[in-house]
Amino acid sequence: MRCIIINAVENLESQDLFQQIPHFEEAHQDYNPGRQLQQIRDAVPGFKKWFKETGKASAFHSFDLIKIPYPKKYGLWRAGRSPVPFIWFTNRMFIVQWEAQGRTWTLLNEPSETELDEGTPFYSALIEKYGKFSQKLLPKTYGTVEDYLEDAGLKPEDVDYITYDHLHTQDVRRWLGTIKPQADLSPNEPLEPYFPNAKLIVQQKEWDILPRLHPLQEIWQPETYEDIPLDSLLFTNGDLLLGPGVALMYTPGHTQGNHSLVVNTDTGIWVSSENAIAAECLVPEESGIPGLKQYAKHTRFDVVINGNTLENTSRQYNSVVQEKLMADLSRKNPKFPQFFPSSELTPSIFAIGTKPSFMHKKVAFGTIQRPKSDQT
Repeated sequence: MRCIIINAVENLESQDLFQQIPHFEEAHQDYNPGRQLQQIRDAVPGFKKWFKETGKASAFHSFDLIKIPYPKKYGLWRAGRSPVPFIWFTNRMFIVQWEAQGRTWTLLNEPSETELDEGTPFYSALIEKYGKFSQKLLPKTYGTVEDYLEDAGLKPEDVDYITYDHLHTQDVRRWLGTIKPQADLSPNEPLEPYFPNAKLIVQQKEWDILPRLHPLQEIWQPETYEDIPLDSLLFTNGDLLLGPGVALMYTPGHTQGNHSLVVNTDTGIWVSSENAIAAECLVPEESGIPGLKQYAKHTRFDVVINGNTLENTSRQYNSVVQEKLMADLSRKNPKFPQFFPSSELTPSIFAIGTKPSFMHKKVAFGTIQRPKSDQT
């Protein structure tokens, strides 16, 4: 089995479907963060114009998976004034479809396996600290990947690709299968993939760090990737156009291989990642969350990052500015960008003083369809 590298000339399976995006190459290669930020600002207008001309996604829908606690000191970084230790955010999945080569292609963005994700060291430590009672009281489950797909009229074999902005907390063994038995899931034989035709699109840099994690990463990364079949992976390096109006934009900093979903719709461009946990974190001067407006005024910072690992803080800051400039303004409230966090800050009675002043809550553009070859 081999890994498939997506680039401009290799990967026979995808060279006519996927396209490398050159607009940010100079910025990606510059190690001076201040100069890099200016290069990003300069490159965004040309990329936005080019990207919109590729067309629109045929469907873009969000589905709430689970609401969970998360440290306020990470999610609102240094800006939030509330004394509470935790905020809550809603983790969600996106179904994205586009038309190309005479058929419908389907991407699942952020299809978190919430049951297995509890094995992430950070969350398993919380459960150990606060007890099993915390598992029932603190999280709130809205639905599962499997049920939402069925509700949308899709079968597991209809999914072509899955991706995550980064691999923190993600356990993909059930989705992609394994090459060996798994003691906790299938002790006698390898797991069969739930998505038999799906490939995981992942930045090469994101995958390469897994065998030797830095301590800043270990607490967020479940050790469940060793037995994933390599032929179910599609590696990419940098920015990638998947199809008309659908791209993965390289936005490192939170992790080395972070990338963001970018989708063109009837209301313009949407961007999604976990680089920030609220649209107002991209415009803190407009935020009603206590502390954010004052923080922006005092520091003159443009954005408030979601800073849990702080692997490369200045690079993550630059990436969030890139997301801010890429996203068009919301038609619901034009003060805020169409940046839809994959984990969006959500009100909670346990998190006084952190209630968001604006939420996207849901997107639903176009009609989700079965692949054309299966439609009658």
